[in-house]
Amino acid sequence: MNAEIVAIGSELLLGQIVDSNSAWISQRLAENGINLFFKTIVGDNPKRMEMILKNALERADIVITSGGIGPTKDDLTRDIVAKVTNRKLLSDKESLNDIEERFRKRGFIPTKNNDRQAMFPEDSIIIKNPNGTAPSFIVEERGKSIICLPGVPFEMKWLVENEIIPYLREKYKLNEIIHYKVLKTIDLGESNVDHLIGNIIEKSTNPTVGVLAHPGQVDVRIAAKAKNRKEADLLINPVKKEINDLLGDAVFGEDEETLEKNIGGLLSSNNNTISTIENISGGAISDSFQNAASNLYNQGITIGIGSNIKNLFDRYDVEFDESDPVKIALSQAYLIKKISSSDLGLSYFGVISDDLKVENLGKGESYFAIVSDSGYDTRHIRSAGNGTPDKRRATMNALSLTRKFLTNK
Repeated sequence: MNAEIVAIGSELLLGQIVDSNSAWISQRLAENGINLFFKTIVGDNPKRMEMILKNALERADIVITSGGIGPTKDDLTRDIVAKVTNRKLLSDKESLNDIEERFRKRGFIPTKNNDRQAMFPEDSIIIKNPNGTAPSFIVEERGKSIICLPGVPFEMKWLVENEIIPYLREKYKLNEIIHYKVLKTIDLGESNVDHLIGNIIEKSTNPTVGVLAHPGQVDVRIAAKAKNRKEADLLINPVKKEINDLLGDAVFGEDEETLEKNIGGLLSSNNNTISTIENISGGAISDSFQNAASNLYNQGITIGIGSNIKNLFDRYDVEFDESDPVKIALSQAYLIKKISSSDLGLSYFGVISDDLKVENLGKGESYFAIVSDSGYDTRHIRSAGNGTPDKRRATMNALSLTRKFLTNK
């Protein structure tokens, strides 16, 4: 059973609104075993809407639209669906009464254009919308279904959960779900992950295996189609074990687990406090450790670009070795450990290039150091920048170094 989503609205194409509806609908379809092969965004243009809907009907069993069923002249979904399916557009008296009653209860008089919301293609299945004035509707055409939903997210979500999914499960006798497990990895780039598990990805059918990269992190998704979650897990678990064996310690968690949560657990089990000092990440590392274990995070210092902190080394009688960047990072780690009286001191010392316009993989150098009373560890990454992705990448490396230090000691 294949579906296609068509998000309608020129505001989506102009970037004034992000199409979060399609992502949410996609998840609900997957949970109910419905394949989604295409998602399209189209503006409020009748010719292009007609073309898109005709194409969707040719290649999908279920076409779900969101948006374009309001009262204004650019709300064209009902008109185009009627045209594509060669149906008349008819007024539904019950829907019109419901709309007028809703306005009266709110103390408003409905304008004439609201009558459009009670117009539907002939023989539509009309679905009442308790959260808004625009009813949803379904047109069944040649064994296929066109489901037209409002674009307002909370209205759409209620209708999908309470009306559309039950309709689809009954009409198409859906008896399968798509369940997935996500393995989260650190310290391996996307290409390295693909190199290690590429054969599994290529051969995967059910379950399927895919890779998704984030700054500093790569996720491996294992998705299985089965009658229920228990059967899906039976398909997923052998593949998950094989991938875990290949990726080893790079896997730090599953599904909703974050690296911050992982670090919080390690700090707690070791009963360690930690403090951080960073220069070009704008406090991102500090925020991350605060979220990881606020009760074990003592202090964070953010050094402004060009700031001189030599006086702090003198004040706290800590040696400041400027002979190379690694030793600077180590010196700063010992400094923050002493200032905060923490068990662990973590330092990030980034050196960026002159090109401050680069937002990702800036041409700089990153140096990390973590110290305790019994030892230290360092890390060098050949990129640094002050863009959001680079700050996140620095944070992930700081967390990863901490994880390695805590698990190896």
